[in-house]
Amino acid sequence: MDIEEARQEIAAVDREMAALFERRLRAGAAVAAWKKERGLPVRDKAQEERVLQRGAANVKDPEKRGLYQCFLQDVMHRTRQYEHRLIEGTRVAYSGVEGAFAQIAARRIFPDARLVACSSFEEAYQAVENGDCETAVLPIENSYAGEVGQVMDLLYEGRLYVNGVYDMAVDHCLLGTPESSLEGIRTVISHPQALAQCRTYTLERGFETREMSNTAVAAQTVRDRQDASLAAIASEETASLYGLKVLDRHIHESRSNTTRFAVFSPVEAPVRGTGRAFLLLFTVCDEAGGLARAVNVISGHGFNMRVLRSRPMKHLPWHYYFYAEIEGDTATEKGRQLMEELAGVCTTLKVAGSYTSAEDALQGGETI
Repeated sequence: MDIEEARQEIAAVDREMAALFERRLRAGAAVAAWKKERGLPVRDKAQEERVLQRGAANVKDPEKRGLYQCFLQDVMHRTRQYEHRLIEGTRVAYSGVEGAFAQIAARRIFPDARLVACSSFEEAYQAVENGDCETAVLPIENSYAGEVGQVMDLLYEGRLYVNGVYDMAVDHCLLGTPESSLEGIRTVISHPQALAQCRTYTLERGFETREMSNTAVAAQTVRDRQDASLAAIASEETASLYGLKVLDRHIHESRSNTTRFAVFSPVEAPVRGTGRAFLLLFTVCDEAGGLARAVNVISGHGFNMRVLRSRPMKHLPWHYYFYAEIEGDTATEKGRQLMEELAGVCTTLKVAGSYTSAEDALQGGETI
């Protein structure tokens, strides 16, 4: 084959590749619509790895295999860009105002979405139930302060599913006006969870503390009042947003302070890959051994419970429901057998969501 024949061959292959690329993007548009309906982020790293492995297996020549994987990575990157454009109209609800940790988490999970600020967890949840938003990002647990009870109750009482759980390291800072100094601070305001996570710090310095609806509202208040004796506990990103000065950093008690955020959606998404987990909400008969029977069923089928908590039921005083995070998948035969037997010992039973338990952590500036 001479050079002209080779160039003609390349041109012919390019024409075929262009048609195949358009075909791939059409499939990508269908994937984007599916993800948008379920409130899922565009990028799925586990799926990308499966595509790369499958692609490598299609190339017989070992010397060309790595080159093809690099080619596939670029194709997937372009497809992601296309999907991002298609999904830009996604509306994501969160509780708080701009600069709140939930807003930061929502932006990192859904970098191209339109974020909708809500005044409470319930309002954000209802925005999805009512169809005003496609999904909501809400905190469910902090490694120091424990579960977020209001969100747990919404999970129990509502109709939405959890289709993803993401960890975000929380770095609390003390923020004051540009003229303030650490020595001049007398009162510190923030969300109750943030105040709890920084309790040792505020007690040691004798600060008076007052609760606010969230950390960003606290920062807003400090900016608006321009009181040099008033400070807020919030993130460094929030300081930049509201023109505040960082008076002190890393003031939380636990150096591994992490908040878990859940993605709530009206449609349940199937979970693929390893590290699967599901959220189970249930009640049992109010009698001796009622909870033990349910726990024994779970362990008897070989499922590991990572978390088990009780929460009071709002409309039945002194009655409780249980929240469990369990490793595994209810869609398997083993999972179906588990649910069938649990139905015989639980008075109510609800799988509130499934997700990959090895989700990437939400690092600063990184999107999923």
